[in-house]
Amino acid sequence: MTPRALIITTTGINCDRELAEAFELAGAESVSMHLNRLTADPDCIDKFDLIGLPGGFSYGDAVAAGRIAAQVMRSGIYDALLRALKRGVPMIAPCNGFQIAVQVGLLPGPVDSAPLPADPPEPTVALADNDSARFIDRWVRIEVPAETRCIWTRNLQMPPGTAMLPIAHGEGRFIASEDDLSKLQTMNCVAVRYASDDNPNGSLGDVAGICDRSGLVLGLMPHPERYTRWTSHPTWNRLGDDGMACDPPGLQMFRNAVDHVREHATEVAACDAQ
Repeated sequence: MTPRALIITTTGINCDRELAEAFELAGAESVSMHLNRLTADPDCIDKFDLIGLPGGFSYGDAVAAGRIAAQVMRSGIYDALLRALKRGVPMIAPCNGFQIAVQVGLLPGPVDSAPLPADPPEPTVALADNDSARFIDRWVRIEVPAETRCIWTRNLQMPPGTAMLPIAHGEGRFIASEDDLSKLQTMNCVAVRYASDDNPNGSLGDVAGICDRSGLVLGLMPHPERYTRWTSHPTWNRLGDDGMACDPPGLQMFRNAVDHVREHATEVAACDAQ
């Protein structure tokens, strides 16, 4: 089985090709579709096994980062995205995609036993201006919590010196109420953290990315799709054979999601055969 990945693109998005390639390197077939086409025919989302919301500057971030794209999605394709989640479709939303996913209401989603809402919920977390008030474009060191329900970041192999991801954003500071952050931590919905001494934007709790309660939806400010080859690492030629004995962390994330889809399809087929 070759899973199909939908890349949702629109005006100002500029990381769609990297995201498509990451899915393809992980074994999926990727298809890019403009948001206008999806709002005209939301049911076509039902044909895909994976979904990506790429980074960039959707609609020029004219109102606020991701705000316009999120409003279009809330009114046009939220129901289709909800159906996708209910049938177990993994979704990834790096950078501008994270900003969009939060404002659509996909993240953090309910962090208790409440069902997924039929109508788009109001955002409960946000990505605010970096505390430096500057756009930051560099590699940062990351950590993955020992216990996370995120299917994308679980069980990553990261030899010394490889636990890094590139960032490029001006509005990436994760903010939430202390109560909401505590719930995310209790539910193991923190998927990625910045190293405590390498937090680039002042994010609360060093949070770099979160997932929803299902573990299927990952939003993060770093760009794993830009770290699918060892030669992308800033000092790759110093890592040695041991450092590069496994796939780069970014590619591992996409392989995790593709493997999840295949395993889920096998389980469904087995149940149907009974």
